[in-house]
Amino acid sequence: MPCPTIEPKILKRWLHDGQEIALLDAREEVPFDARHLLFASCVPLSQLELLLDSLVPRRSTRIVWCDDGEGLADKAALLTSSLGYSNVSLLQGGVTAWEQEGQPVYSGVHVPSKAFAEVVEREAETPHISAYQLKALIEEGADIAIYDTRTYEEFHGNSIPGAISAPGVELFYRFADLVTSPNTRVVVNCGGRTRSIIGAQALINAGIPNEVVSLKNGTQDWHLYGYEVVEGATLRYPDVSAAGLARAQTAAATIAERFEIQTIDEFILSTWKNEADARNLYVLDVRTPEEYKAGHLPGARSAPGGQLVQETDTFLGTWGGRVVLVDNDGVRATVTASWLLQMGWQDTVVLSIDPLRDDLESGPFNPHILGYNETSIPSISVPEAQKLLSEDKAHLIDLANSKKFRQGHIPGAWFAIRARLDAAIRELPVSETIIFTSPDGLLAGLAARDCRGNARALTGGTAAWVAAGLPLKAVPVVLPARPTIYD
Repeated sequence: MPCPTIEPKILKRWLHDGQEIALLDAREEVPFDARHLLFASCVPLSQLELLLDSLVPRRSTRIVWCDDGEGLADKAALLTSSLGYSNVSLLQGGVTAWEQEGQPVYSGVHVPSKAFAEVVEREAETPHISAYQLKALIEEGADIAIYDTRTYEEFHGNSIPGAISAPGVELFYRFADLVTSPNTRVVVNCGGRTRSIIGAQALINAGIPNEVVSLKNGTQDWHLYGYEVVEGATLRYPDVSAAGLARAQTAAATIAERFEIQTIDEFILSTWKNEADARNLYVLDVRTPEEYKAGHLPGARSAPGGQLVQETDTFLGTWGGRVVLVDNDGVRATVTASWLLQMGWQDTVVLSIDPLRDDLESGPFNPHILGYNETSIPSISVPEAQKLLSEDKAHLIDLANSKKFRQGHIPGAWFAIRARLDAAIRELPVSETIIFTSPDGLLAGLAARDCRGNARALTGGTAAWVAAGLPLKAVPVVLPARPTIYD
């Protein structure tokens, strides 16, 4: 049965009625990036089963799917309903109809977060300096400290000489151990603007005595000036000392009082979990990925504070949901909560846990994949796949995003998008077997399950291939039809 449609004027009313709503765009990231509704989360049809449960945990949530006339939203809505969601609608006419009603559309990724940072800078008058000014300060030997608030992986790829990696809220958390003199000028940088502004203003909000500035336009500006960057930098923040933690908690208390941040205990969390049929509940651990893997609250998802503020639409798919931010001492969760509250996530609270308690789970976050039954997945081991490929008895299709594909894929692999597999497979030469792979093998499993003919999923995906000591190739080979690529 077709899903009901709603007109743009109805959607506009729903977005402002104070009730929970999930606005989801079924397109791939490139067309989404080009033009989309402000409060939409990108949930490509090709990855729907992997993403939907984490973004919209409550099955009775009011969900509105949209696209720009490609027909992907129709398929996504039907699939969503088949997976147990009971309140699913389509935006009639999609993005174009929304625009024709005089409503704005936006380009870029994580637009709500990035727009928010621009508002913060304007309203708070967050000070900044240019790359040219920073270079001059470095050359004159000024008392400055540069902190890169991107992820460590981004920092390690390329960074400003002398910068220290302090991702997101880690800079706030470890500031007293990083900066020992109140006379040191602190420069906060990221790749562009958002994390620089948020990182600098968080310190200012806490009343840090140092002069704090953001680097205007981040490493992008540094590159545009033609200045040298460091590749492979490893300078990282230190462990938190007892004295440093005490100062961080004092600073966080200032933030908590200013923004009226609420804390809860695990009894309230348990109550909210029991109300999960009435309200969406997001339990997010804002500590470092390493701390999360060492031990986290069962059911919590890893969402390092800086990245959560940077890309809320990646972690929070339902506007109006409850958000519980978890850490071990309240500092990083409090700082993160201060930003989410200002962004409009009104039901955001803080929960602190003892990282040494014995009922924590360890390891990475494992999302619930809707409709995935491992026993129903036709699979093939790495040695078996290697043998078939070497004998030209199989074709290999890689479903990773194009960035990962270009960075390294199994030799001979073809690039494709799951939502367009039928067209992609028609481009392939005739073969006895089609083998699907993806970074961890999960998306490959879904593709193999749904594919007609002799299809197999590579067990463990490309990661298992690498773990077996087999090589990858970084050459941009794609299907002749050249599906949409996200760079």
